[in-house]
Amino acid sequence: MTKRAKDGLLSRMEESLLLVVWDLRQDAYGVPIRHRLAEVTGRRPSVGAVYVPLERLVQAGLLRAEEGEPTPIRGGRRKRYYRLTPRGLKALQETRRVTERLWAGKAEWKARRT
Repeated sequence: MTKRAKDGLLSRMEESLLLVVWDLRQDAYGVPIRHRLAEVTGRRPSVGAVYVPLERLVQAGLLRAEEGEPTPIRGGRRKRYYRLTPRGLKALQETRRVTERLWAGKAEWKARRT
């Protein structure tokens, strides 16, 4: 993922990650996020393809990250949970609005050609 676009629109990966985090709610941490992306896209994203953009989304204020309690199952390590922020929701809505306008334009263009 590259730096955020100046127009504020989300990349496809950013949009996908925000949607998955929003969908998973309180269970939004690394492993379930990767599993849901694989389930929906049919592709298994690498660890870096998920964690790097997640951290960039946190830095951009579109996600909030919180550390969970350490668990014996994880060898005392904490899970890092992600939550969609109001700013993240607004970015998703704007990206959806633009995408829908583009698809509508495609339908209009196709209708004009026939």
